[in-house]
Amino acid sequence: MPLLRMSARALFDLCSGGALSERLAQKYRSVLFQSPSPSECRSWENSIPALAEVLCDAGLDDIEVLIEHRLPLTSLRADIILAGSHPATGRPSYVIVELKQWSEARLVPGTENLCLVARMGNRPALHPVAQVRRYCDYLQDFTNVLSDQEGAVAGVAYLHYAADQDVSELLRLPDAKAQLFTDTSRGELIKYLQTRLSALDGSVEADYLLDSPRAPGRQLMRAAAAEIIDGGEFLLMDEQEVAARLVKRAADLSRQSDQKEVIVISGGPGSGKSIIALHLMGHLGRNGRSVVHATGSKSFTTTLRHVVGTKNGRIPKLFRYFFDFTSAERNGLDVLICDEAHRIRQRSSRQGAYAGHRSGRSQVEELIDAARVPVFLIDEHQVVRPGEMGSVETIDEAARARGCIVRHVDLNSQFRCGGSRAYEHWVLRLLGLEPGGPIQWQPEEDFELLVAESPQGMESYLRGRQESGYTSRMTAGFCWRWSDPRIDGSLVDDVAIGEWRRPWNLRGEQPVGGAPVSSLWATDPSGFGQIGCIYTAQGFEYAWNGMIFGSDLVWRGNEWRAAPGESKDHAVKKAEPGAFGRLIRNTYKVLLTRGMVGTVLYSTDPETQAMLASLVPTGIKQGP
Repeated sequence: MPLLRMSARALFDLCSGGALSERLAQKYRSVLFQSPSPSECRSWENSIPALAEVLCDAGLDDIEVLIEHRLPLTSLRADIILAGSHPATGRPSYVIVELKQWSEARLVPGTENLCLVARMGNRPALHPVAQVRRYCDYLQDFTNVLSDQEGAVAGVAYLHYAADQDVSELLRLPDAKAQLFTDTSRGELIKYLQTRLSALDGSVEADYLLDSPRAPGRQLMRAAAAEIIDGGEFLLMDEQEVAARLVKRAADLSRQSDQKEVIVISGGPGSGKSIIALHLMGHLGRNGRSVVHATGSKSFTTTLRHVVGTKNGRIPKLFRYFFDFTSAERNGLDVLICDEAHRIRQRSSRQGAYAGHRSGRSQVEELIDAARVPVFLIDEHQVVRPGEMGSVETIDEAARARGCIVRHVDLNSQFRCGGSRAYEHWVLRLLGLEPGGPIQWQPEEDFELLVAESPQGMESYLRGRQESGYTSRMTAGFCWRWSDPRIDGSLVDDVAIGEWRRPWNLRGEQPVGGAPVSSLWATDPSGFGQIGCIYTAQGFEYAWNGMIFGSDLVWRGNEWRAAPGESKDHAVKKAEPGAFGRLIRNTYKVLLTRGMVGTVLYSTDPETQAMLASLVPTGIKQGP
């Protein structure tokens, strides 16, 4: 949905009166629960009026303008979408416009899609034509009424402050679906828009776009085999593409350069870190580079091995663990992709390793040393166990101590929880991981948040979602013992809340009683009905997530109280009292952010349950 929608003439009048920026800022605060940045406000004040003048000069006063339109199932926003009818066919026609205040820019040497922009401190940015082209493709891929309308969407990048001569290198990128215009070519922009949009009222076409069902994106694990083995392509957006391009460039330069580059990619849940990893695995492997994927997560690595190994039994060897690189040859790999880098530990130690065979280096140093281009994908809010110390600061210090160049990419404006940045912000405020305290949840069109009155109600609702074709799982804090299966193969109903009882997911790698093995609980359809914990849920996403707060974190008065004595996680209970509180809140942050479409909450503690219900307006009644 857009922040604002109006005709081109109404937009021109609003800009002329100087009221546009404040209107947008008010809407931004009400939707995203935070104030827009100064750079966003400057863009609204400077760029949108420049486009409004172009539209009126083109005689397109009555087309519909969607401002700051959020792309389906993401938190990415297209600056402008112009909606109207095609002058030749009369069919719905849309133009996505990316507005840039750049006055000069050049290409990153050796690339076609990365730019260096002086006003951004020469930080690499995605070429605006490549950016808007991806928006076009994404809008069509995830909007049902456009999926088979090949010519319905086109893109424009408008650098209204720039002259052709100051961005001449950027004009070399040809694209049939997206074009770049500058102040020099303003007249050409007017003519181009007239070939895409008629002067008729565009409100019906805007309704057609906004009312269309949104199709969910491909499940990460189901697409992994095609991406790595068959050469399928994930569509990388904005900073995702910047990150991938930086890695590819560093890999190309690594054999000629004496200085190593380390790429650090930060992002929250659902921001596309693992999609980037899989894309790079496929691309680099097909181009003759030696590349290995590593994590500190048994479930995540086992799942990847399982999915890709169905077609080629050799592929799983590319998916390793962080502790596998203790004795690795220095720079023996071209690229090492360290996914879930927040799981990095102080030292690598494998059971049974002899002291004389252990490295004297830290684990992050081992990983940096193992490849010409080490890549770290990290979310610092997912450190949930004692001994985990993966952080941007730790990686930076180790890399720079080895004389490496460190490049950072922040994905935190990308896809998050099915696109709801507002939901993750709500979670961070709820748990005190960002200042300001809990806030009311404002319902969103593309993400649902509910509070169940009972675990029975939660399960019944999620079962309905599962039967409707949405992957659904239930998770809980580790506040119940985790039993092995009985001799007869049945699972023990360890998670008991009143009369409602359900088992944890399996602990081992042998299927029992129809339940999937531990590492496949999140991706196997038979995983519904068992309760997942942090050890099986971390690293995965599914459409609907049910999350049960246990008695290890309760709300008292106006603050959270962590209770180590209520936890059955013996590893976390060993943490210092202050550290336990941070780790347990990070744990619940991970559990709360697994759902891409929606989340259902429940707490076993009455006071905590009442607090949650007071923040979330929609509830699920008592189940059967």
